[in-house]
This record gives sequence, C-alpha cells and structure tokens, in this order.
Amino acid sequence: MSEQPVTPEVEWQRLSPRNLLIDPVKVLGQFAFPAAVALFGISSGDRGMPWWALPFVVLGAVAFGALPWLTTFYRTTDTQFQIRSGLLNKKTKTAPLDRVRSVDLEASLLHRVVGLTKVQIGTGVDDDRITLDSLTAVDADGLRSFLLSRRAAPAPAPTAEVGTAPAAVQAQEPARVLAEIDWAWLRFAPFSPARLVVLAAAVGALSQFGDQLPVADTAESAWSWVHQFALTLVIAGLFAGGLTSWVLVAVTGYIVQWWNMRLTREAGSLHLTAGLFTTRSITVEEQRVRGVELKEPVLLRLVGGAELSTLATGVGSGGVTAILPPCPRSVAGSVGADVLETDAPMTVRLTAHGPAARRRSRIRQLWGALFVTAVSLAASIRFDAVPGWVPAVVAVVSIAFAALVGESAYRHLGHASTSDHLVVGSGDLTRVRTVLEHDGIIGWVVRQSLFQRRLAPGHAGRDDGRRGREGRRPRHPAVRSDPSRRRVDAGRAHTPARLRTHERPSGSGPEGRSRV
Repeated sequence: MSEQPVTPEVEWQRLSPRNLLIDPVKVLGQFAFPAAVALFGISSGDRGMPWWALPFVVLGAVAFGALPWLTTFYRTTDTQFQIRSGLLNKKTKTAPLDRVRSVDLEASLLHRVVGLTKVQIGTGVDDDRITLDSLTAVDADGLRSFLLSRRAAPAPAPTAEVGTAPAAVQAQEPARVLAEIDWAWLRFAPFSPARLVVLAAAVGALSQFGDQLPVADTAESAWSWVHQFALTLVIAGLFAGGLTSWVLVAVTGYIVQWWNMRLTREAGSLHLTAGLFTTRSITVEEQRVRGVELKEPVLLRLVGGAELSTLATGVGSGGVTAILPPCPRSVAGSVGADVLETDAPMTVRLTAHGPAARRRSRIRQLWGALFVTAVSLAASIRFDAVPGWVPAVVAVVSIAFAALVGESAYRHLGHASTSDHLVVGSGDLTRVRTVLEHDGIIGWVVRQSLFQRRLAPGHAGRDDGRRGREGRRPRHPAVRSDPSRRRVDAGRAHTPARLRTHERPSGSGPEGRSRV
C-alpha cells in the first residue's frame, strides 16, 4: 500500500517592507489639513490644539499607515490565489487561478521612487478587484506572469514528474508588439474633445475667483479702456490665448497619459502599458474580447484620426477598454484587425438604411431644436432685455444645426456581416463602428414605438455578455432605424439559432418590445 505524498502548506507572504515609506506618507497627507485646523483654529479667536500634541498626531498617522503592511498577507496555492487582511475584522479573498481574467499593474510617481508597484487582479465577476498595494516591481511582474501562465496552462497530467512545469508554461510564445507610441500622433491631441473639459474647468474656476483677486479693480479699469479703443484687438488676443491654452493642455495631457505606450499580445492576452507619472499596465484576456469599437469624433475625423477600444466582458469600464490613443485612422483599423485576427470587419462596406431612417433621424434632432426655440421665445416674452429678433435667429440656427446633425447621424447608420462578426455603424457627430463576434451575441431586443410600427423602421439591440460568474453584461446599440423585416433577417443571418421567430411587438404602452 503506497503512501500519498503530502503537499506542503504554502506560507503566507507580506507586502514589501518599502510600503512603510508610502502608506504613512499618504495618511499624513490626509491628516495634514484637519491637524492644521485643530492646531491653529479656524479663526484667531479659536483655541487650537496645544503644540505638544503634534508629535502624537504624527505618530498616530504613521501607525495608522503601517496597518496595511502589518495585517495584509497573500499566497498562491496550486489552484487559488488568496489574500488575507484586517485587524479586528479578518477578511480573506480567494480567486481560482483558472478564473483570473486580468492582472493590471500600476505605479504612481511615489511608488516608482521607492521601486514598488500596485497589483490589481480581476476575475470578471464584477468591478471589484483583488488589490495588492504594494509589491516590488520584480515581484509584481513575476506574480503577473505566473498568474497569466497558470490561467492559460492546462492541468498537469497525473503522471507528470514533480517539479515539471506545464507544457503551456514551458513553451510560451514571445510577446508580439501590436502598436507603440509614435510622437507624430501628437498632432491629433488638440482635436480630442475630452481635453476641452480641463480647459473649461480652469476657465470656470478663474471666473469664480476673479473678483477676489487683488488686481480686480485695475483689471476692470483696463478693460473699460480696451472696450473703448481696442476691442477687436482684445478679442483676437483672447481667441489666440484660448487656442494656445487648448493646444498646451491637450498636448500635455496626451503625453502624460500615453507616454511610452506599448500594446502587445502575450500568453493569450492583450497587454497595454502607458503613463508618464503613473504607469499603467492593463491586461485583457483575449477569450473575453468580444469585439472592438472604432470611434471617429467629428474634430478628429477632420484630420484623419480615430480611437480604438476593445469590448470584453468583466474588464474595463462597462466592458470597454481603450487600447490606443487618438491616432491615424489607418493605424486604428490595422490594430483592430490584429486584435480580431481578420481585417474584413474593419474594411467591409456597410449596408445603408432606407429613407424612413433618414426621416426619423432628422425628426429626432428637430425636437431638440424646437425645444431651444421655445425657450428663447418664452425668454423674449418674459424679459424685456431679450430682443424680439432673438427667437428667430435661434430658430434658424438650431434648425439648421439639427438638420446637419440628423443627416450626419443617418450617414453613420449601417450594418454588415462577415463570416464571424457583426458590424454596426452608429453615432450622431461621432462616427462609431462596432464589431462584435457572432458567438458573443446571446440575444436580440427588437423595439418599435407606435409610429415605428406604422412606418416600419425600428431598433434591434443585442446582448453581448454573460451573466452569473462572467460578471456584468455590457450592452451596445446595434441595427437602428432599419426596416423591420430586413432588421430581423439580419439578426437571423448573424445568430440563426437565437432568432428563429419574430412577432410584432405588443403591449399596453406606446412602445412595444420583443425579446428573442
């Protein structure tokens, strides 16, 4: 009778001792303002905290910051990754190695100074991740490689010798570079509307506190003089200054976010690294990638640029992870084809929708123009300061803009199918091409309002994730404002097993929904 070998228990490991140089500093930063208020008081009449209590505040902050290092332990077994934390309330988190979907690394400037990295492990169950803050850079990279290789490796055979690594780990393919930052792409940074938010916030803050500046009176007098003699020159100067600020903010933000960007494919995952002050290392398991999304905002499209994201269950924000900065449209299309392993979905011509879709797109935009016109008309009636010609100007401008946006939205509509993917075009001013695997579609939602049931067009949406252990299911708009019969035929072509019959939507409300 042979004895079964006893598997030794894996020892628990601590975080890096260098973490004691980071967490206490963070806590001191959080305690700084309350401690200053307590020490000096809110006003000169308040009695503040005595000076001799200051060392106790510092020691308390340092002790509180040291708690994570003293109470956090982790280990990896043959089947699980485990982390234990807590002082009074003990908490243990476990993640089966075969359920690990992503291992992301992040290092702020303070982390990089002391050589540490934060590790975030995602299992695709929900947005909550297992976090280790912090490990040394070498240990974090080793843990990431181990978890990804164990996830991809099959279980070892019973006859395998002790100490022999699985074949998938031994013969791991080298990383393949899909894209790297090209600083010629900086020309696209000023055309990304997202940077305008930062500039608008700065202008708003300046306008709020401008009256409290010590030079407010002088500035007001100077403005009165300029208004009389050099208004045109000032307007040109303000425009040039605003444009220069926009370019500087956009280019700086682009450099900080996408510094040293590198997208690779390794160990069955897409691996993205980027960041100047805070380096990010994001991993997306390719088995969870259901497709890609190519966006061309209106300003970026004028200079031939685009943005690319992956669609994956349980990863990123709502299943969407940006993998490229604003870059040339050809580069985004090429990388999208590499991710999908076929270029057909990125180049296929979309089937345009009919005249009913164009009419509905214009009418949908026209409602907004009518609302703006009604508001301006009410303001002119209610307030004498608003001239009577303002509503007419607002009506002309808003209706013209609505017609432009409606036509743009119609031209962006379309759909197509390849052997493995559904391709959908959408967007109003931003042109969006969504590519989704046929296997990623688990259901269709067909919607028609009361008017749509009479005029034929409607919407067909699709679910492209899975519930339960796979996490939150992302949903994306699909074939919109397309004739009912052609829309259902398209659904049957993509997923014949899931869309077998279609009945006219019914219900007590004005809008019917049919889920198949």
